[in-house]
Amino acid sequence: MLKFFRKYRFFFAVMLVLSAVIVYLFYNALKPKEVLPVYQPSMVNAELVDVDLQYKRKYHTIAPFSLVNQNGDTITQKDYENKIYIADFFFTTCPTICPVMTGNMAAIQKEILDDEEVMLLSHTVTPEIDSVPQLKAYAQKKGVVDKKWNLVTGDKKQIYSLARKSYLAAKSAGDGGPFDMIHTENFVLVDKEKRIRGFYDGTNEEEISKLLNDLKTLKAEYRN
Repeated sequence: MLKFFRKYRFFFAVMLVLSAVIVYLFYNALKPKEVLPVYQPSMVNAELVDVDLQYKRKYHTIAPFSLVNQNGDTITQKDYENKIYIADFFFTTCPTICPVMTGNMAAIQKEILDDEEVMLLSHTVTPEIDSVPQLKAYAQKKGVVDKKWNLVTGDKKQIYSLARKSYLAAKSAGDGGPFDMIHTENFVLVDKEKRIRGFYDGTNEEEISKLLNDLKTLKAEYRN
């Protein structure tokens, strides 16, 4: 018996390796691919969602927009066509969470700088203060790279609507006027179909790491 195994040991070794490879391939073929959720208004804290949308369960996408960036250029969804992007809301004179959020967005910008598939979009919630020159000065101070990251201002009603009805990322201020809002620290991951695929605390480094990992997962969806 020992002579038999010695004689065919090479054959058995090859078969063992081949069997391991086949098992590995079957495991990967049968293993479900990781897919990010597609967020609907009904899945989000109701405080962040316009009352008309709170029970919407499907087909939610980011509405068309037309805003102006730090260079005075008009920015629309066409500039983000066939792009994955990360959006947030801020204002340049914010002394609390905004500097941290902007710093973390700058860190993300560094990671995606050479990735033509991904962009960034930050909306001011105080357009009456954040003029184009104000945004430009802020962008230069924070290291914004124009081709990757637009800081946008525009009509306050439109920005309010985007925050509450599209990105689901702001609370209504209630007594501050019809279009006043309290922006959150949320970074919002948006796919190429303009759907929300993730929310992340833009002040938390662990959440930023999760965002970057989810970004890889989302990109893999398109490759597969």
